[in-house]
Amino acid sequence: MLARKSIIPEEFVLPGIAPALLRKPRFRERPRKPRFIAKNGACNLAHKNIREQGRFLQDVFTTLVDLKWRYTLVIFTMSFLCSWLLFAMMWWLVAFGHGDFDYTKTGAEPCVTSVKSFTSAFLFSIEVQVTIGFGGRMVTEQCPMAITVLIFQNLAGLIINAVMLGCIFMKTAQAHRRAETLIFSRNAVIAVRNNRLCFMFRVGDLRKSMIIGATVRMQFVKKTVTPEGEVIPIHQIDIQIENPIETNNIFLVAPLTICHVIDKSSPLYCLSATDLLSNDIEVIVILEGVVETTGITTQARTSYVAEEIQWGHRFVPIVTEEEGVYAVDYSKFGNTVKVVAPRCSAKELDDKPSILIQTLQKSELSHQNSLRKRNSMRKNNSMRRNNSIRRNNSSLMLPKVQFITPEGSQNMSDT
Repeated sequence: MLARKSIIPEEFVLPGIAPALLRKPRFRERPRKPRFIAKNGACNLAHKNIREQGRFLQDVFTTLVDLKWRYTLVIFTMSFLCSWLLFAMMWWLVAFGHGDFDYTKTGAEPCVTSVKSFTSAFLFSIEVQVTIGFGGRMVTEQCPMAITVLIFQNLAGLIINAVMLGCIFMKTAQAHRRAETLIFSRNAVIAVRNNRLCFMFRVGDLRKSMIIGATVRMQFVKKTVTPEGEVIPIHQIDIQIENPIETNNIFLVAPLTICHVIDKSSPLYCLSATDLLSNDIEVIVILEGVVETTGITTQARTSYVAEEIQWGHRFVPIVTEEEGVYAVDYSKFGNTVKVVAPRCSAKELDDKPSILIQTLQKSELSHQNSLRKRNSMRKNNSMRRNNSIRRNNSSLMLPKVQFITPEGSQNMSDT
């Protein structure tokens, strides 16, 4: 007999539908543009097709400092080793030209004592350059050429020591090392402060040594197109920070919440909560200052893209007073709490101030309702506690016992 055909066609069976769904996704996320500044402050920029490579060799010291550690250590080792080998060859030639390797001569004083081979010349070259001076080999006054080589090797050794040790010192004391302890909040927030819509983020310093003359700058980066059709991929716009003395200097003794008022001059003036998520924007934050202990200028950077900006949130307080000392709880450094804030742009708030008033009234009503709920919960808890205490007391009360006298009368007494 022939196999019975299925009632459901094969193209509608689940094994046939699943691969088709996997091949053709219905929803695709909109690709996001790469950020200009990473969260750790590194610039996301690649230099390509640089034809004039010789410009880097004109500033050798900066090139050595900018190299990676493995290349710097290789250059550091090879510079000393090559100089020792070079001058070892020169000492060997001096000894060979003076005839110090001719063992038939007797009584003749050599240019350098105890130099009988290239190995001994190499050891003498190391002794001269690093001034070890074991005492077994020394230059005599028989050869003016040997004295000249000695002078040149000392000068060359001083130059190599100065350049390489200076390079190592600058690499270990670079400004970005101090910036590792300057931290920024993971997210930025937008909320109402002093009846104005504000963009805020938090910055702090983990070390006790302060940053002198610390300044904070903000820039708004976005791809723009001019009316003439020119495309500017990285259009930078300065953002003013709220400060009573009209400067960006801050006193970074404790974590601070940096605030930018979104007004008419702000590039965020026309952006609402919905527009923020649909635009590829980036806010760059730059903190500069002088390190108190070393006097070196340092710079810390970070950025916030649209996904890292929380609308209607506020940072929780982390500075408390404990036994006469202000304590900072860094475990809550980036924590935020949700607050009531209008979802419209700052421009709409300026056009319709009633929106802000209604929002504040709603927040006040919600605050009062929360207080009422808390009070009612406290009352209920207190009533439950009182009832439980009464029940416990009633269970502890002694029962009443009746005593019957021989005369037949009943007496009530408490025992």
